[in-house]
Amino acid sequence: MHQTSFNETYPVYETEIAKSETTAASTEEIMARLKKVIETDPTAAFIGLFDHYDHTAQLPGGEIAPDIRAAQNIVFCFGLKLPNPQVMAVRPRSIGVTEFDDRFVINFMEPPMPAPALIMTEWINALRDRTAA
Repeated sequence: MHQTSFNETYPVYETEIAKSETTAASTEEIMARLKKVIETDPTAAFIGLFDHYDHTAQLPGGEIAPDIRAAQNIVFCFGLKLPNPQVMAVRPRSIGVTEFDDRFVINFMEPPMPAPALIMTEWINALRDRTAA
């Protein structure tokens, strides 16, 4: 997992998982695994799934890079504290999964506290459940 900056403004954590590194064969399988781990984490609440690919494909003039096969977000919230109204601007959290023929690109925007970033990184790294050939 490496940290980048999207549009020189948004801090993003991102990794690529080769399809040879995981037993997940599709974005839907990745989402099911992430949903399960979110639902079993006592500090997280599952909110929903968003099929970004389908949404964009249905828009008049919607554009999708030709090598993208699927793109979904899983939306959830940690919400351990609600100390002020400003935290609402950075909640809920989302992990994006973009599928290509040979890999998945998985990313999320950096949360304001380091603990959630570590937890999300662990969830994503656990998707690597096969030794690369």
